[in-house]
Amino acid sequence: MDVLDDLLASTRARGGVFNLTILDPPWSLDIRDEAQLALATLVRGCGWIVREGQEPVRLGERDVAVLAGPEPYVVADDPGTAPQLRIHPGGVCEPLPGAPVDYSVRLGVRTHGGRPEGEVMVVSGTYQLDSDVSRRLLAALPPVLVVPAENVAGHVMDLVLGEIQRNEPGQQSVLDRWLDLALIVTLRAWFAQPGSHPPGWYRAQSDPVAGRALRLLHEDPAHRWSVAELAGRTGVSRAALARRFTALVGEAPMTYLTGWRLTLAADLLRETNDTVESIAHRVGYANAFALSVAFKRVRGLSPTAHRRNTAA
Repeated sequence: MDVLDDLLASTRARGGVFNLTILDPPWSLDIRDEAQLALATLVRGCGWIVREGQEPVRLGERDVAVLAGPEPYVVADDPGTAPQLRIHPGGVCEPLPGAPVDYSVRLGVRTHGGRPEGEVMVVSGTYQLDSDVSRRLLAALPPVLVVPAENVAGHVMDLVLGEIQRNEPGQQSVLDRWLDLALIVTLRAWFAQPGSHPPGWYRAQSDPVAGRALRLLHEDPAHRWSVAELAGRTGVSRAALARRFTALVGEAPMTYLTGWRLTLAADLLRETNDTVESIAHRVGYANAFALSVAFKRVRGLSPTAHRRNTAA
């Protein structure tokens, strides 16, 4: 189990909202779906991704954009083109001044825009993330990233057109799994491309020392790890392990382990009715008191208060 596997395992689409928008130049689509994480691609045509506070990013045909955070963004033929359609939460499409004269609220299932033969096809899909593990992945991403079409593995993007306009039993599950696959191959390609500035834990995975230590911590976070044991398992001295791990990951091994354990505990508190004592044992603490002390020190509230807040 590597770190990316662990983070992606908890970042799963459930009831993702999808839109296919078909337009002709000049065109601009204002997306305000409030999703924590979204994918967008131009199945046909090319354009720009515009987000407040960010430089506009070019989006070529079949390139894939990943957008982190709920702030709105615009997909347009030119950064200066005024939006004609606006996508709201739940996939609701609102025509704006300048909307196509032949605009149809629905050209088909999950499909909006002008004429069906329009020059541009924009596809978007959204995640609503409610797990702390998923938020660790989200924190590693810039507000906008784009991966060129040639770097997105296989024919993942070719699958969506055939599915997004269908309305058959199990269709939501098919689309959710497509969104998961598209996210995985896109992020993997982005992390690997030059100039992407991936997070420390991703860079460290290829290191024979820090990467081995990271895998050990993720494979068994409840184990009573020490720097000495990690060093022995990776074949270096304690000082060498601490120095290498901190330099690559950005924090010391035991600090990283504490953060990961508390992230797992936060999700268990949200998703289960297990007692704090039981959760403490599952994530590597001796008892509920030890977990509570660590949780309050790092997160500023007790496990019980966290559970109460997330339930509310």
